[in-house]
Amino acid sequence: MNDATTQSDSAQALKALYRNLNQVILGKSQSVLLLLTSLLAEGHLLIEDAPGLGKTTLAKALARSLGLEFGRVQCTPDLMPSDITGINVFDQSQRAFKFLPGPVFCQILLADEINRATPRTQSALLEAMAERTVTVDRETHVLSNPFFVIATQNPLEYAGTYPLPEAQLDRFFMRIGLGYPTHETETALLTANMHDEPLQQVTAVMSAEELLQLQQRVKNIAISEPMLSYIARIVQATRQHERVTIGASPRGSLALMNGARALAFLKGDKHVTPEHVRSLVIPVLGHRIQLKDSRPGSHASGVFLTKLLDNVALPDFPQATESADGIV
Repeated sequence: MNDATTQSDSAQALKALYRNLNQVILGKSQSVLLLLTSLLAEGHLLIEDAPGLGKTTLAKALARSLGLEFGRVQCTPDLMPSDITGINVFDQSQRAFKFLPGPVFCQILLADEINRATPRTQSALLEAMAERTVTVDRETHVLSNPFFVIATQNPLEYAGTYPLPEAQLDRFFMRIGLGYPTHETETALLTANMHDEPLQQVTAVMSAEELLQLQQRVKNIAISEPMLSYIARIVQATRQHERVTIGASPRGSLALMNGARALAFLKGDKHVTPEHVRSLVIPVLGHRIQLKDSRPGSHASGVFLTKLLDNVALPDFPQATESADGIV
């Protein structure tokens, strides 16, 4: 099979995956595109929004579409770290301790309402996300590959929430929201659920091996020195502005670069352009900065970053790029 055939097959699989998710979560194609960007860039996703907007359904639809093992943790104030990672128990027949893995040992994990768990339990999950290993009683256990976490978070105004500290928020590759549907979309949603739940119709369109291959191909997307400088200047600007108390970290720079390559790949572009970078600045950097005049977790950073981009000079880069077959 030649490279052209492989690329065509990959494009068709991605289109099928994109179509599956959009059939389940109606009217949220941009959110779906950002989710796939995070997935291909090998980063974890934080979805912050009100309950009942489809966050859990989206995670389940992704797992079904990829044929991957799905795990779920319902975060509550009494949830312990061992409830996520697993524990060692004594096996009487073997007269030895045996490790019982927790729900984190899966391929796609949904951490539902993560900000209802205590900081200690949040840290246990976020350590697994960062290291892709779990250590219990000094023994290290390696997690699956691929391993993708979708964490949902209620707005901080909701009762019983523990805000994620800045250092833990920084572990998430991207933060997005779904938002309420329009009248037309909600009517279509009601129609689609009259007889059968659309999620039940979702079938696998891609294997774990194919996903891993796509993640590797994303790393081959070209990104020029002027583009790398552009990313660095955007991140530097968040640290130097007088309104900012905490600027974006180097991890944010890496996320912006890898996200831009993943987005270019999804769109069938051969090179990263300023448009790819600019479209990801808010979801990638928005949760990584803290403004003096807004509370932690606020979405005021989105407005700030939009204005900030206007003051960062665009790189000298040709606008026309060679394109292949993308999903959008």
